Parts: sequence; C-alpha cells; structure tokens
Amino acid sequence: MHVPDGFIDAPTSAAAGAVAATAVAVSLRGARRELDERTAPLAGLVAAFIFAVQMLNFPVAAGTSGHLLGGALAAILVGPFTGVLCVSVVLLMQGILFADGGLTALGVNITDMAIVTTVVAYALFRFLVKVLPRRRRSVTVASFVAALVSVPAAAVAFTCVYAVGGTTDVSIGKVATAMVGVHVLIGVGEAAITALTVGAVIAVRPDLVYGARGLQQRLKLRVNGVLVDAPAPGGARTAPVAARTSRRALWIIGLTTSLVLAGFVSFYASSSPDGLEKVAHDKGIDRKTERHATEDSPLAGYGVQDVADARLSGGLAGVIGVGATVVAGSTVFWVVRRRRVDDASPVSTGV
Repeated sequence: MHVPDGFIDAPTSAAAGAVAATAVAVSLRGARRELDERTAPLAGLVAAFIFAVQMLNFPVAAGTSGHLLGGALAAILVGPFTGVLCVSVVLLMQGILFADGGLTALGVNITDMAIVTTVVAYALFRFLVKVLPRRRRSVTVASFVAALVSVPAAAVAFTCVYAVGGTTDVSIGKVATAMVGVHVLIGVGEAAITALTVGAVIAVRPDLVYGARGLQQRLKLRVNGVLVDAPAPGGARTAPVAARTSRRALWIIGLTTSLVLAGFVSFYASSSPDGLEKVAHDKGIDRKTERHATEDSPLAGYGVQDVADARLSGGLAGVIGVGATVVAGSTVFWVVRRRRVDDASPVSTGV
C-alpha cells in the first residue's frame, strides 16, 4: 500500500507529513515507557522482520497481491508507540534505499501504514484481550482479528486522504469500494502472519510479548512484611542468565529468519501488483504518478544495480535491507531507551 509521489497533491501531503511528524514525536516519548531491557533489543528486530515479510507479496485475487503492513504485529509485540516507530523506520528505509513509496508521500504512508494500522489494531486487540479468557490462546486470537481489521482500516484512511487531495478526478465511491474490497482479502493474509508470529513468540517467551503482559501473575511471597516476586525455578541466580540467553537466542533466530525470508524466499513472492497498485491502475489514479527521487539508487526496485542474476540481485538487496533496517531501528530504540534510563536516574546536587 505504498503511495508513490503524485497520487496526493502537495498541500495534503504536507498536512499528512505534519500529522506523521507529530505522531512520531509523541511515539518517541511514549516508547520510553514501553522499552525496557526486554523489549528494547526486540524492537529493532521487529522492524527488520516487518521489512523482510513485506517483500513476500502473496496472491489474493486474480492479478492482485498483498503484503504485510505490520502495524498490528509491531504494536502487539513491542507496544503501540514503539510499533509506530518500527513501521516508520521500515517505510523510511524503503523510500530512501529502494525507491518504494514516494518521498513527498512519506507522511501519507506513515499516517496510513504506521499510525492508522497500529492505533486501530492495538485498540481492538486490547478490547478483545479483556473480554476473552485470560489465556495465551486468546492473545493469538485477538492478534488475528486486530490485524485483519487494521488493513481495510488503512484502505479507508487512504481513501479519505485521496478524497481531500487526490490529483485525478476519480469517483471516491469507486475508489473506496475497490480499496476496501481487495484489502479485506489482504487482511486475511496479514492476520495469519501476525497470529502465527505472535503465537510463536508467546510459545517460547511470553514475557517478551508486550500485549500479553499481565495475563499470568507471578507468585508473590511476603518477606519481612513486603511482597516480592517468587524466585524462578532453578534459583534466583541462574534465572537472569537463562533469560538473557533465551533473549539472545530468540534475537538470533529472528534475524536469521528475516535474512532467509528477504534473501531467498522473496524470490518466489507474487509478481502481481499489490492492492493499491491494482486499484490505481484500474481506476486511473496512477496517471499522475511522478518520478521517484531515488529511482536511480543502486538498490531501487529491490535489486542490486549491475548484478545480472535476478535471484542474486534480489537476494542481496533483501539482505542489505534487513541489515540496514535492524541497524537503524536498533539505534533509534537504543537512544530512546537511554533517554528513559537518563530520565530515571537521580540527579545529585551539591551542597
């Protein structure tokens, strides 16, 4: 659903950019509360995983494909504020390095794909978790439904933006019907990927899933009149070491999976246009598409320039993209985490 340059006029793009900048600023502050020693290392990995899976277009209808948006997945795994930042980092990397999504439309894409999907998905997810039985399976079910709804919600958001600032004279009713119709189907794929990923992480480390916190209360012991957490099985000394090892192993597995998906599996992704591209072509929205500012980039189009072999070119581009995203994302979240630590540190004053 990456909106290219030229679909939306300059004033509307600027307004969307202001909305996106404000939301990112708010998310940077909100992420300080969400990121801790457990979620901070995972957040950069989540961004890289979303980048990798977005390369895997899957067929949804005749001549149309879809791909993960990732807002629901990021929000549930690392929190809604951090989720907005994760998807924003992915969109920034795609726009600058791969000429995917217009640079003047970056605000539109962040508003649509990062903010709307994350807000809608996490709000619905929290509601479902409250009304469903307090079990891990409920988190997976809630993840599926929230992700499913978030995709057509993003389609509606694009339609609203287009209604305000579209550069072609196309019936808004036709655009809305086409966009929502195809993105409901894409939402099924989004829901399946999100539920499977959340379920897999919950199976090995439920404490790392932000949306699953509080489902199981740790046993409390009263020591000298104060309630404290009971030590984990195996002794309190070994528990932190085991936890660190598990987080490290999970991070390595996640990064390896992302590299394999982007570097190898992406070659077999559907080559059909995605939902927005298909609707834009069928309805004539793409008549005003402008040349991308970085279309001469060595990685434009998810291929490495001057590498003749298509499989090798696409694979290298995917690996570079995952690497760049995990570095950029981890840097952002490390800085945010450091700000939280610095803000929480006591300030000493001389007398």
